[in-house]
Amino acid sequence: MTVTPAEPLNEMELYRIGDAMRLLKLSRTVIYEQLRVGRLRSVRQGRARRIPPSAIRDYIALLEREAGAA
Repeated sequence: MTVTPAEPLNEMELYRIGDAMRLLKLSRTVIYEQLRVGRLRSVRQGRARRIPPSAIRDYIALLEREAGAA
């Protein structure tokens, strides 16, 4: 499922890694590193890794908290 302009990201149930990369403006390497260390949550659907919208919101909130603490 590829995101098209007619299909806003905020209406998707689960994001593919590529969708999360575009949404967060991060590279594939950074996304996988954040998943590996537990800063960004994901779920498995078969062999595919998907990122729920709540995980994206939580990750952004984490970044905002860290920026406020600095």
